[in-house]
Amino acid sequence: MRIPNKSIIVTGAGGGIGEGIAMRLAAEGARVVVNDIQASAGERVASAIRASGGQAQFVAADVTRNDDMARLVAAAVQHYGRLDVMVNNAGWTHRNQPALDVSEAEFDRCFAVNVKSLYLATIHATPVFRAQGGGSFITIASTAGLRPRPGLTWFNASKGAAITLSKSLAAELGPDNIRVNCINPVFNPDTGLSAEFAGGPLDETRRARFLSTIPLGRFSTALDVANAVLYLASDEAAFISGVCIEVDGARCV
Repeated sequence: MRIPNKSIIVTGAGGGIGEGIAMRLAAEGARVVVNDIQASAGERVASAIRASGGQAQFVAADVTRNDDMARLVAAAVQHYGRLDVMVNNAGWTHRNQPALDVSEAEFDRCFAVNVKSLYLATIHATPVFRAQGGGSFITIASTAGLRPRPGLTWFNASKGAAITLSKSLAAELGPDNIRVNCINPVFNPDTGLSAEFAGGPLDETRRARFLSTIPLGRFSTALDVANAVLYLASDEAAFISGVCIEVDGARCV
């Protein structure tokens, strides 16, 4: 067990990458708070963890709402007595299309989920971390924040903001023994947002176009990302802060 009894929140854990993260952390001994806006999805993941012998509680919350985020953090402390790691995984995108075609509502939703949620997580989890002598934020950003391409301009910008604010927070919160890191996955065709990233159904032409940009010759998986999260959440990464790990098969080289 690499993270025995660590209390960890994983947002957006009702499927896809978030589910993979929650399952992997629980398998390594974490006590997980599974968060999702969809109750049935989140309950399914929490139940699966418990059925496998792990510890998990589901908490429904919209990470873009202040009261919901406060309740989510409080639930982790209530269930497990502390909060060791906040994994900011919940994400959103607009459809792959010209920048001028993205509606204001789509823009607002993208920045609310991808950026405002990080503000709210910081506001509510930091006092808990300070009170207990430390903690860790891990944000799932994207290679899009480092190597942007046309069609996802506003999504790219939101992930760039996530990367920059993670580095800034690492510098600001380091004296409180709070580590802040992020992970940048490359395209994963198995997430619920893959068609939006691709600009339509993920047919062979679109798959080939994305795959051609990845030197290792395959897409990322939820397990690839979860293994990186596991490292950053563990004591093995006790002196790692302010970094981004590209889980991208050398796409960003």
